[in-house]
Amino acid sequence: MLINRQDSLLLVVDIQAKLAPAIFESDVVTANSVRLLRASGQMAIPTFVSEQYVRGLGPSLEVIREAAGHACFFEKTHFSCAAEPGVLDRLRAAGRRQIVLTGTESHVCVLQTACGLLEAGFQVFLVADASSSRTPASRDAAIERLRAIGVHVVTTEMVLFEWLHKAGTDEFRAFLPLIK
Repeated sequence: MLINRQDSLLLVVDIQAKLAPAIFESDVVTANSVRLLRASGQMAIPTFVSEQYVRGLGPSLEVIREAAGHACFFEKTHFSCAAEPGVLDRLRAAGRRQIVLTGTESHVCVLQTACGLLEAGFQVFLVADASSSRTPASRDAAIERLRAIGVHVVTTEMVLFEWLHKAGTDEFRAFLPLIK
């Protein structure tokens, strides 16, 4: 099953100022999430960004906020975005059944969000190279568990190329900087 840009949305979970420095490969997670945010903006793909307990963890990283100017931001206190009141309604209102998921921490908020989204009937695509935890072991365990329950594990480039669907177009050429 491919990711269809007319049927997908992007959800970026908790890439925040006070948490990011502690995340394994944080620079990679952030850079790949930014690539996806820019692509979703250029393709008019509905985009959502969560922020866990902003008072304690700070807002999203500035580079995330800049790339996500088109996104709907929401603060949460539940670990799962799906458990936060009103969030599932917002996601359903986008009219998409596929959710491309990135963020931190893989074994807590991302995992619990993915489980809640599956239970709500969405198809979930975890972007493995745009999601991490404080330790590689926690990240790897989360990916293994999510794969076992039916989450599709993908990479940033998989998402970009599936959203594009075709080479040799003006749109493809415009996306080359995001791919290279």
